[in-house]
Parts: sequence; C-alpha cells; structure tokens
Amino acid sequence: MLPFLIRRTFGAALILVLISAFTFFMFFAIPQDPAMLACGKNCTPDALEIIHKNLGLDQPVTVQYWNFLIGIFTGRDFAVGYCDAPCFGVSFANDQNVWDTILDRFPLTLSLTIGSLLVFLIVGLGAGMLAAKYRGTWVDKTFSSGSLVVSSMQIYFLGPLVLLALVYSTGWLDKPKYVPFSEDLGGWFMGLLIPWFVMATIFTANYTRMSRSSMIEQLQEEHVKAARAKGMSGNFVFFRYAWRGSLIPIITILGIDLSSLLSGGMVTELTFGLAGLGRLALDSVVNKDLPMLMGVMLVSAALIIFFNLIVDALYAVIDPRVRLS
Repeated sequence: MLPFLIRRTFGAALILVLISAFTFFMFFAIPQDPAMLACGKNCTPDALEIIHKNLGLDQPVTVQYWNFLIGIFTGRDFAVGYCDAPCFGVSFANDQNVWDTILDRFPLTLSLTIGSLLVFLIVGLGAGMLAAKYRGTWVDKTFSSGSLVVSSMQIYFLGPLVLLALVYSTGWLDKPKYVPFSEDLGGWFMGLLIPWFVMATIFTANYTRMSRSSMIEQLQEEHVKAARAKGMSGNFVFFRYAWRGSLIPIITILGIDLSSLLSGGMVTELTFGLAGLGRLALDSVVNKDLPMLMGVMLVSAALIIFFNLIVDALYAVIDPRVRLS
C-alpha cells in the first residue's frame, strides 16, 4: 500500500505542475495586458509601468512562472508586502493575497461538495439496493422510473423551482446561505440543505441505476449462491457478500465523478448565490486575474487527486481480492 501511495503522490505532483504550466502560459496567450485591470480607466503609461513592476509582469513569462512555483514553497516579496508560503501570488484585481482568499472561500465549497456527496451516495445506493432486492416489484419499478425522470433535470433548472416552492412561495425553508460549521451547526446544516439535495439530484439518479444493476449482477455470482446453499440467511448473504461486492464498480465511477462534482458545485454556487471557489474561479476568469485563477485551479485539482487516492485505497478495504502493490 505504501509504495503505491508514494508513486501516486509523485504522479499527482507532476499533474499539478503540468496543469499550472498549461494555465499560466495559456493566460499570456490572451492579447490583453492584465495590468490594465489594476490600472483603471484613467491609466497613464507611467502608472502602467509601475503596476507592471509591482506585479512582476515586467519579467519574461518563464521567469514569472518559475517565481510562481518557488513562491508556493518559500514565499515571495511583492510591492504590497511579503507573501508567506504557500504563496500563490497577489490578485491582479484587488491586491489581496490569493491563498488567504482561497482559505476564506474553501470551507463553503468543501461543505457543499462533501454534503452532496453523502446525500447522493446514501440515497442513490439505498434506492438501488432496494430496487435490486425487490426486483420486478412496484418498489423496483418506482425507483427505476423515478431515476430516469430525475436524471433529465439540471441544477440550473431544478434550483430555481425548489427555491420557488420551498422558500418564496411557502416559506418552509430560508434562502440558502453559508454559516461556518464552527459557529452554528444548525445554521450550517439548514443553510446548505437545499443546495445539497439539488446538487445531489442528478448523481442520485445515476447511482441508483448503477447500484441496482451491480447488485443484480452480484446476486448471480457463484460465491453468493454457495453462501445461500450453506443455509445462511437471505439478509446476511445480501449485505455481507452481494452488497459489498457491488461497491467495486460504484467506487470506480465515483473516482471519475469527483471532477463533475466540483464543476457541479460551481453551477450550484451560481444558482443559489453562494460565494465559494466556483464563484471565485468564474470571477477570476472574467477579471483576467491569473494568480487567483491559478490558485483556484491548483487547489481544485489537488482536491480531485486527493479524493481519487482515497478511492483507490478503498479497493483493498472493500474487496480482499484486490491488492495494491
């Protein structure tokens, strides 16, 4: 297990470097001076030159990229002050420290991602398991048909409908907002309840269908039939052998869906007016704010890689036949 994790960690570091290099050099392919954003409408050549020097834009692009990489580990000096490691630079738009801004937005994105992940795993796997257990009955038909209907919905369509029904028309729930977990647990839960379920909807439908088909396939395996022949109870065989084996393909798809989950989080944040990393990424693109965009992309990529490492490690836990070397 340890050699596997070490190899994956080195591979992850290489991927992050490639992502940062691609984003950095693509940004400078845009035929517009990013210093113009900080200079404003009444910009003079002298002021523009000073901004170039303050932001480090007077140096070659390769030197800027190298300074960016080194700054992540050692920190950097800027005209606005010293940036401690990990330093992702200073925003072109407002001179704010990029890392501090990301840390301020990160708890919302993490809460939104993990909360919706738990919702669609619990609801989706549970519905799929029941559909497989009662295959051919009204339970199976209800969950299977419902998943087809739900999978056709999108966040930007379902979100306003839920707000209209549960917030503006009936007042049953308050408008979604983010309250820090450490300040008010109840406010944190209720503030993100609607975004969690709306964001999880499309994933729930997919995991219901996948869980059902995987469970039905496992119930036909020889080791499951052998367990039944030995006189073990139906529920014990169902949960101990069939359900556990059915999780392997689910985990495989989950590792792939993590990137979709983060992109879905961006749409969810925009739909409900939440200020997380998704909203920050969009604003940085609109404002041509390279340091902020680089920071958000690298943090998002690191999250996806980290979650995939956890997914890979879970294989050995769920299925003893899998060995990671």
